[in-house]
Amino acid sequence: MNSSLTWKDLLSQEKKKYFFDAINYINKERLTKIIYPSSKDIFKAFLLTSFDEIKVVIVGQDPYFSNNQAHGLAFSVPKNKNIPPSLRNIYKELNSDFKKKYIFNHGCLENWAKQGVFLLNSILTVESGKPRSHNNIGWEIFTNKVIFYISKYKKSVVFLLWGNNAQKKYNLIDTNKHYILKSSHPSPLSAHRGFLGCKHFSKTNKILVECKKKEINWFDI
Repeated sequence: MNSSLTWKDLLSQEKKKYFFDAINYINKERLTKIIYPSSKDIFKAFLLTSFDEIKVVIVGQDPYFSNNQAHGLAFSVPKNKNIPPSLRNIYKELNSDFKKKYIFNHGCLENWAKQGVFLLNSILTVESGKPRSHNNIGWEIFTNKVIFYISKYKKSVVFLLWGNNAQKKYNLIDTNKHYILKSSHPSPLSAHRGFLGCKHFSKTNKILVECKKKEINWFDI
């Protein structure tokens, strides 16, 4: 394991046709359509969580598709936006897990990212009003490689795989050196099938302490 690796070192290996095709497709689409997030935010997760600092990986699906909610972090929205239903359930589980009644005033998870929680969507862009519209343009090739690199070059990372889409990433992760916690997706349609009550946040912190890493302050948002 090389702890001095950076995102630039790793992702320079993905300067391939599929990646440039995806970027070119997005740039062309922006000429006539509304695409989220903005160009400057597509890779925000990589900017806020350095490769060296990753302790936890949360895998999302594709970005929020309405009204400038998406800003490059899975499940997160800018501070001036309403908290989406899935994130409300995440907050609900957090309070339940830690037996708190904390009132979350916004849905921006940038402080999680700065603590080492890598908030990675499988698909990095979406057309306004059309969920999963960029499923097949190459993003998953890229994000699967990102997960593979984290698994290969890091150790003792906690992967939170919520829902079927995230759990498809299981085989990319070396379970001999990392930890995987699985549950249903936190959306209102499926949260009751296992996400609510999963206690993933306290379990993650317990693992981090056992690995002599600093806990995540989940209420620091």
